[in-house]
Amino acid sequence: MDFAGLAGPIDELLAGVGAGGSGAAVGALREASAAVDEAHAASRASVDRMYDAWRGRAGDAAMDAALRGQTTAATAADRGRAMADIVERADAEVATGRRELETVLREFTDDVRRLAVGGLGPEVIAAVVESTIDHVGRALRVVERVRAELEGETAAMSELASRTPAPAPVTPAAAGRGGPTVVPAAVSAPPVGGSPVADTSLATAGDTITAARTPFGSGHSPGGALNTVPASVGTPKSPDRGPDPTRPQGGGVRLTLPDGSVVEAPNQRAADAVRSALGQVGTPYVWGGETPGVGMDCSGLTQWAYAQAGVSLPRLAQEQGYGHQRVGPGDLMPGDLAVWSGHVAMVIGNGELVEAGDPVQIGPIRTENSGMRFLGFYRPTA
Repeated sequence: MDFAGLAGPIDELLAGVGAGGSGAAVGALREASAAVDEAHAASRASVDRMYDAWRGRAGDAAMDAALRGQTTAATAADRGRAMADIVERADAEVATGRRELETVLREFTDDVRRLAVGGLGPEVIAAVVESTIDHVGRALRVVERVRAELEGETAAMSELASRTPAPAPVTPAAAGRGGPTVVPAAVSAPPVGGSPVADTSLATAGDTITAARTPFGSGHSPGGALNTVPASVGTPKSPDRGPDPTRPQGGGVRLTLPDGSVVEAPNQRAADAVRSALGQVGTPYVWGGETPGVGMDCSGLTQWAYAQAGVSLPRLAQEQGYGHQRVGPGDLMPGDLAVWSGHVAMVIGNGELVEAGDPVQIGPIRTENSGMRFLGFYRPTA
């Protein structure tokens, strides 16, 4: 009897599993990701310098593009590291499978040799055949498991290898093209495609602001007569600009935005606040509103969203940055607040923010808002 031939199927399965050994590829992926991380870190300072030197609509558009580029770079670096992890896991799975197959082959060879010591009578041959079936079956199960594991890794790699979402182009506001755009005082200027909405929750003391009357549930531009509403009492002192924090390198919470981009919030509270705010996209604008799904104004949205995360914010928008860490534009993370003297919005990442326009909507990060004084970016969870 050809005992070596009986071991042939196991030998073939062992050869088919492969040898693994993708250490060079893993190293290259990790080196590339580290290089992208270095570029990402350098770009933060560049964004801050751009913000300091270039203001206005064009400056905001440039800052938006830079912030989106940061997200793309961070996503690429994360994908590179995730790919390296997948390759390492696949190597480990192949190595484990090889060891198990080698064990099966060794045990089969030892078993056949033991059975053949007493000669090759019918009972011995039957026992050898039975041992062959048993060990080949064990080997097949090992190969099937390894194949399933590798199929899972392949699917994960295919998902990571898909093209990183390209930054969406930013369309500057319509003002200056085709004639002037008239915007009522203290009106929040939402992204292109949205309707301007009056926001009296952020009025600076001493001013009289004009609020547009918006029909309940309307998603169109405010219409009808304008009401004169007295401004909030008390003029707060603008907080001094402090040092910009560095982006945390670990412990963040990943978020997938509606456009498919993946961003990292500094902590769970910020992530929860962003999720809550995004859940209100489409809610009509209502001056003084703070009812989810019914009507909200700008500070009502941010105050409610952070309350869901266990963080208390003042009701007046210009006060929502008080006592919190000031953040440079290059270090913005989801959950940070953009605060004006008459408006507030929440950064969600990838160069975007969510705010109570009419309705609540997503738009590019900006520092201009109908001539209001920009007070800065703040992190309520720092």
